[in-house]
Parts: sequence; structure tokens; C-alpha cells
Amino acid sequence: MRSKIAIIFICAIAISCTQKTEEKSGPAGLPINGTWKLLSGTLIENGDTTVTDYTKDRSFIKIINDSHFAFLQHGFKNGKDSTVFAAGGGTYSLKDSIYTEHLEYCNARDWEGNDFSFTVSIHQDTLVQKGIEKVAGSNVNRYNIEKYIRVKTPFAGTSNK
Repeated sequence: MRSKIAIIFICAIAISCTQKTEEKSGPAGLPINGTWKLLSGTLIENGDTTVTDYTKDRSFIKIINDSHFAFLQHGFKNGKDSTVFAAGGGTYSLKDSIYTEHLEYCNARDWEGNDFSFTVSIHQDTLVQKGIEKVAGSNVNRYNIEKYIRVKTPFAGTSNK
């Protein structure tokens, strides 16, 4: 009897060690969960277009799990040339390709409590997010296009060294 239990136990361990970790999906089945690094952002506001390259003098990541998102941005010069820093987060919903963030926390406090809906598409490791950002009571009313790349996460127990 003990040998049967030991064989079952060994088989279970072997199967669990060989199975690949599946990528989690958001509520609509898109593989949106994970950490995303912003490569570029395009803002169209009052007929003017501004393109920002987030790989040069600043970094921006967005982290998405099954129910929440968070974002962090900072400059690369440790605040010596500017005070580039932004952070926020909240809950989100995803229905088909419509991703809606409910911003609960933000260092720009007048943005808190607002909902922002975007159309998202994912192709391989690239996420593109497009939509209107409008903040009531402020001058913010713009079309935003953001292009992200998925951040590869090492397996548990491995090092980034």
C-alpha cells in the first residue's frame, strides 16, 4: 500500500514540474494580466499631437492582475533634472476589447474617482491601448494611444543577475 501511495505522489510531483505555467487572462479572455512597460505614448489634444518616447528619459510600467491595475512612472536622473513621478491604480473591467479603468488612487488627486475606457489589442507581447482621457472640472480632454511591451518575468526561484 505504501508503495502505491509513493508512486502516486512521485507521479503527481513529476506532472506538476513538467506543466507549463499558463498565462492568465483578464475577465474577457485577453491575456492582459502581467507587467507592461510603456514604450511610447501619443496624446492628441486641441488639434496638437505629442509623442513621448518612454525608453529615453523616463520609465513607465503598468501592472494588471485579475481585478486591479497600478502604474508607476519615474525619470532616469533620480529627480536631479525634474521631478518626473506618477503613480496610481484602481479596479478595472474588460469586456471584449473594451478595458475600463476606475482610478481610485493617483498622485494627481483630481484624476481620482474617474473612469477611463480604452480599446485594447494584444499581438504577441505588445499591448496597444487607445481611448479618451477626460477629467471633469479640468482642462484634460484628449485622445491617448499607448504602446506597451510585456515584461518577461523570471520563474520563481531564479535570479535576474
